[in-house]
Amino acid sequence: MSIDFKKLHNFVKVLDTGSLSKAAASLRIAQPALSQQIIALEAYFNQKLIIRGSQGVKPTDAGIALYAHAQAILRHLDRAQSDVVSAGGGLSGRVSIGLATYSPATSVAVPLLLQMKEQFPNILVHINDNFGQILSELVMTGRMDMAIIYGNQPIKGVQLEPLLTEVLCLVGPDAARLAPDSQSPVELTALDNVPLVVPSKQHAVRWAIDEGFSRARVRPLVAAEIESIDTLTAAVKNGMGCTILPRSTAISIASSALPVRRLIRPTLETSLSMCVSDHLPLSEAAVATKDMLNKILADFLVTPYNAR
Repeated sequence: MSIDFKKLHNFVKVLDTGSLSKAAASLRIAQPALSQQIIALEAYFNQKLIIRGSQGVKPTDAGIALYAHAQAILRHLDRAQSDVVSAGGGLSGRVSIGLATYSPATSVAVPLLLQMKEQFPNILVHINDNFGQILSELVMTGRMDMAIIYGNQPIKGVQLEPLLTEVLCLVGPDAARLAPDSQSPVELTALDNVPLVVPSKQHAVRWAIDEGFSRARVRPLVAAEIESIDTLTAAVKNGMGCTILPRSTAISIASSALPVRRLIRPTLETSLSMCVSDHLPLSEAAVATKDMLNKILADFLVTPYNAR
C-alpha cells in the first residue's frame, strides 16, 4: 500500500474532530470507509494510531507523531498548489494569521484585510485571535502561517522575530485619582487594594503583571479575569476596577472615563514578536501578507504614541 494525501487528510480530520462519526460526516464519506482508511494507515506503519472509546478517539504516541508530519506534508502540498497557481498569474491562496489577544496587532486586522483586498484580491486571509501559546503551536504544526505573539524566548519548532518591547500602563477611573496629572506615573505599590480586571494566568501580559507585583512585594487584588478586550473594557467602564495593558492597546481604548497612566517602580514590560515556522517555508502569498502586516503594524505602533 502507498500513502496518498487523501488518507493523511482524513486521518488529520479524525484527530481534529476526535470522532470517526463526526469526521465522516464532515468529509461526507461513510464511516466504515473512513475506518478502513485508518486501518490501512496502521497496517502500513505497523503501529496502532488511534484508540477508539465511548467518548470518541484519542491518538497513540505513534498517532501523534504521524499527525504532526501529516500536518506538515499537507501544508507543503497547499503551498505547492498555491505557488504553482501563482506562477501563472497574480498571487493567490489562503494565508492564516494569528493575533495574540490584548496585543496592538488586533487593531490592525481590519486595515490589513482592506489592504490585502486592494492589492492581492485573490489571497484569502484567515485571522485567529487567541493565546500566544496556542498560536505558536498552530504555527509549529503548519496549521497557521504566522502569528503575532507576546514573548521573545525561544520556542521549539518556530522562529521569533522581535517587533518591539512595550511598557504596561494602568487604565481606569482610579488612574486619575492616583495620578491627577496625566504626565505623572503611578507607583506599583499604590495599587495595593485597588481592584484589577486582568487576563488569566495563561496570558503573557498577566505574567508580566504578576512578576512586577512580586518585585514590588504587593499582592494584586484581582476582581476578574477576562480574555476579551471588549468585555474587559466594558467591565472597567462599569466600575469593576482598573486594568493593566500594553501601552498601545491602553491608548487605543483610552477616554475621559478611562485615563491612562504609566507604571513605575518597577516598570512593567512585555515583548511582541512575529512567529513563523522554523522548518516550513512560507508560500509567496504568505510572504506578501507578512510584509503587508509588518508595514501596517509598524505604522500603527508609531501613531498611538504620538496621538495623545
